[in-house]
Amino acid sequence: MKFWQKFSAIFVVLCMLTIHLPIAAGEGGEPEITAEAAIIIESTTGRVIWEKNADERLYPASMTKMMTGILALEKMDMKSAVTYSQYAAYTESSPLGARPGESLVAKDMVTGLLLESDNGAAVALAENMAGDVTSFAAEMNSKAQQLGMHDTNFANPNGLTDKNHYSTARDMAKLARYVMKNQDFRKIVGTTARDIYWRNPVGKIYRAENTNKLLGKYDGITGIKTGWTKAAGGCLAVSAKRDGVELIVVLMKADTLDDRFKDGAKLLDYGFEHVKMAKGPAKEKVRHKVWVKGGEQATAYVYPSHDIDYPLINGEEDTGRYTLTYDVPNVVDAPLQAGEPVGQLVLRYDGQPVEEVPMISDKVPGGFSVGSWLVGVFEGVLKHI
Repeated sequence: MKFWQKFSAIFVVLCMLTIHLPIAAGEGGEPEITAEAAIIIESTTGRVIWEKNADERLYPASMTKMMTGILALEKMDMKSAVTYSQYAAYTESSPLGARPGESLVAKDMVTGLLLESDNGAAVALAENMAGDVTSFAAEMNSKAQQLGMHDTNFANPNGLTDKNHYSTARDMAKLARYVMKNQDFRKIVGTTARDIYWRNPVGKIYRAENTNKLLGKYDGITGIKTGWTKAAGGCLAVSAKRDGVELIVVLMKADTLDDRFKDGAKLLDYGFEHVKMAKGPAKEKVRHKVWVKGGEQATAYVYPSHDIDYPLINGEEDTGRYTLTYDVPNVVDAPLQAGEPVGQLVLRYDGQPVEEVPMISDKVPGGFSVGSWLVGVFEGVLKHI
């Protein structure tokens, strides 16, 4: 065989090998993780970027405490004292080390719950809110249904293994997205360490350190919650924000404690490589007129609380699949305070709602004007225009 023929043959073989070489994650390929199930979502809209076995029912371990923590923040007075029962104090894996009869301010207890993943704090909070763990689990499940977590059932407030306590990566991502809208929750889970102070006995202090080892190590990290039991394996709900894009990753049943963080970082990297934000209309351009009853003026404008940006995912080039619709009453009552919510703007993707943005008003004093009086007279008609 002549030289050029040999060269050509070798060249063809090399080309074929190159074509069949696997593409590394981060260069367009799939991320390689140890977790049995995982999902990446864009937090603003909840749109899925990537998933693996996201609907498989698994043990969520201490990611459960996202639900316990958010219910506490929504229902309780954070300045009130919460006392440990004997059951709460002796719950396994309770690093705060509280004894029966000791008490903490609710905010400190929620902090210990979310940072140190204290199982006893979860029980104490559950007993305070609902009387007992079983009743509180019913409240957890009710909230889960409201959030669309239809493959989830909670049996306890802390995630200790129970055959009737399960969830999926997709459902946990829905919960994670919800809790991170609460600024108090977000602040706690973004804290690396904090001193926990006892109400009784006075002077007792514990230095709580966040179990999320990506805090301070991964660029843009904002939270959220770890989980681990022998049955559940390594679990992690983690979020990060870069250049206006915030992602949420949930993974379940990673091989080891360290693998959950390695997997989490890989998935965040993958997500940031596959999402970009496109500028949508400025809030001033999306204003909407409403009729005002009982005010010094007959009409007012409401507008979104922030500018609208569209996440483009996995190679999308334009925003044509997004639409905006108003869910705003035609008639409102004065007075209105500046920034007061008046309905919402619904962002839809392929016709499905993916984000709700509060519509807020300028200040409209109460009082009398002929126009506003007429709005009251014809309110029944105006409501249906």
